[in-house]
Amino acid sequence: MIPLFHRLRLSPVLGFILVGIAVGPFGFAMFADKVPLLGAIMLNQHELIASIAELGISMMMFMIGLELSWERLWVMRRLVFGFGLLQFALCAIAIAAVVLVLGASPLLAVIAGTALAMSSTAVVVQVLSQEKRLGAPVGRASLAVLLLQDIAAVPVLFVISVSGAESSASWTIVQAVAVVIGLIVGGRLVLRPLFRSVARTGSPELFVAACLLVILSTSLAAAVVGLPMELGSLIAGLLLAETEFRRQIEITIDPFRGLLLGVFLISVGMSLDLASIVNDLPRIVLAGFVLLVVKAAIIACLARMFGLHWATGWQAGLLLGPGGEFGFVIIGLARTAGLIDADKTRFPLVLIAATMAAIPLLSTLGRRVTHRASTRPMIDPALLALPPGDATPRVIVAGLGRVGETVAALLERHRVAYIAVDGDTDRVAQQRKLGRPVYWGDITQTELLHRLHLETARALVVTLGDHDASDRLVAATRTARPDLLIIARARDAPHAAHLYAMGVSDAVPETIEASLQLAEAVLVEIGLPMGPVIATIHERRAELQAEIKAMAPHAEVRVRGHRRLRDMLPRAR
Repeated sequence: MIPLFHRLRLSPVLGFILVGIAVGPFGFAMFADKVPLLGAIMLNQHELIASIAELGISMMMFMIGLELSWERLWVMRRLVFGFGLLQFALCAIAIAAVVLVLGASPLLAVIAGTALAMSSTAVVVQVLSQEKRLGAPVGRASLAVLLLQDIAAVPVLFVISVSGAESSASWTIVQAVAVVIGLIVGGRLVLRPLFRSVARTGSPELFVAACLLVILSTSLAAAVVGLPMELGSLIAGLLLAETEFRRQIEITIDPFRGLLLGVFLISVGMSLDLASIVNDLPRIVLAGFVLLVVKAAIIACLARMFGLHWATGWQAGLLLGPGGEFGFVIIGLARTAGLIDADKTRFPLVLIAATMAAIPLLSTLGRRVTHRASTRPMIDPALLALPPGDATPRVIVAGLGRVGETVAALLERHRVAYIAVDGDTDRVAQQRKLGRPVYWGDITQTELLHRLHLETARALVVTLGDHDASDRLVAATRTARPDLLIIARARDAPHAAHLYAMGVSDAVPETIEASLQLAEAVLVEIGLPMGPVIATIHERRAELQAEIKAMAPHAEVRVRGHRRLRDMLPRAR
């Protein structure tokens, strides 16, 4: 189903939801008694994948925690804590008022208002990513609102958990606070040494296992005391966000998150009873329209107040107007805590699922309706100033050993933004103490290169001592960015020729540079004027570089070296 939707250029979100409808208890599973073969591939009980779906939300919260940092929140503070907070509060109040007018109890109105005010981080981010609009104004405005909602979900879920504890509420609060403090303190003491030890083994499987262990253990620790699992995974992500392992963890967990979020969307589809929806279609359509109009209008007006264009506000309103996954979590937790009856949860859950399924269509509608609108820049600097870790043009330094450290120091002196990656955990820890933007990871992995925003990088400096790794990195980079400036460290002249043939912009052989520096030192020390000596050294360097480039097209010379070239070029003893 999903490859078919990709081929038809439709959102895979709809594909996952349709899969859930097809295999769920209201789909073909109804005929499992008559066709035994269907019983083997259908899911007639939603609870069968509910735990896996919940783990998908935990994974998503963990990734959100990895993306959060005090510096990033400070850059976007006006949009997140201004625009986002007002949106959540006003939408919750407006929806609760409507539900209250319809005759619901105050408690049900508050729960419904809070749940329906939430938007879908999973679906909206996926849709914006597929449409390549995450960096556009509507993408950044939507992310600011979603970020605040994800933060607000934690105290909301905590209050619901505590409210359902009845007489033991005080003891529950004590336990919850103790667990949260324990996770924060224990995480700061344990996580960095744990990942350093795992990274030293060089085992990708062990690194995956460590990531999954952290997510599962923190999620279960929160669940033991009645807190939502998502809170534990969010804390784990926050604790790892400032470490040197953040980028590698992102690319390690991303496939698991994608698959488990797919399971979550399948569970959303399984909860949709098409027959019941058809029978109750007028009420569902009316409620969905009211929900969308109320939230979209509030978001558009607030966006205009914060200096965004009307077109941006309405597009964000259409994306954020439908319900979200935390609506399921809030209503489900309230039902489990005994705050609302189970029969009163069916309609809001169906409403959330139905509106979530419409997000890809609403996104398309928003783009088509507003494509002629003015595209003048937004006033709010928080949308114009890119937060740390995003697509700001930087120089990528691969390897931060003695050579890479010198390169980084000179980049800092000239105030050139850069980001460095190294595979030595001790070296990374030492450099991070000096305040350098260095991360641990295997930079030859294409996924990590894209996490470093290769598409907007100014240059790549390859200083790796492992020349096979250098070759893999150059090949992957040149495939992804044919126009990128690549400066690479080479072992000797033949290796430099090999790198030129692979597409580097400039290769610097260690043996030649050492010989040229020795020659310069000798000439200056015996009394020759420095100016002519430096000019001669530059001329000789250019001659050798031209000779190396001339040999580059020949594969045998590139790989095995060339005897005449080796004899002609100076060597360091």
